[in-house]
Amino acid sequence: MTALWITIVVVALASAAIRAFGPILVGGRELPPSMGAVIALLVPALLTALVLTQTFGEDGRLVLDEKAIGVAVAAVALSLRAPVLVAVTLAVATTALARAFG
Repeated sequence: MTALWITIVVVALASAAIRAFGPILVGGRELPPSMGAVIALLVPALLTALVLTQTFGEDGRLVLDEKAIGVAVAAVALSLRAPVLVAVTLAVATTALARAFG
């Protein structure tokens, strides 16, 4: 096994252990309202961070390319109250056209 696979296995086991300890520690008890609010805010923050790093980041630096144009088009469509499916379709089409002609 290479060091990469050992790292992958260790991280997978650690992730499984962390996920198992949550229900064990909390049991059937109700979480405090403040904890529930924090957990509810973590989901959109993590999703935003993932989208931003995948869209605008490359090798630790900011990159503005065709993907940025697609995200901008989707943002405008969503701000105009377009359905999400329409916004995603517009973003994909815009990104594809920008790559084809740019």
